[in-house]
Amino acid sequence: MNLLYSLIIGGIAGLLAGLIRKGEGFGFFGNIIVGLIGGFLGGVIFGALGVDGDGFIGNLIVSTIGAVVFLWLVGLFKK
Repeated sequence: MNLLYSLIIGGIAGLLAGLIRKGEGFGFFGNIIVGLIGGFLGGVIFGALGVDGDGFIGNLIVSTIGAVVFLWLVGLFKK
């Protein structure tokens, strides 16, 4: 169940990050991967700051911000 929850959060976060970054997404399955990496990255960033995203909305916000940061980093190396 935890894996399914992570995939759902990751998929939504990746799709939102692709929309926020104006078309820098990687398609549906790519966005799920971006969202999962973003969830990990967001957890590390927010964990270092002492902020924790609890619940569905909190996890979604943390994952989306992490995915946006990840897409920004990928954009730096892509150019």
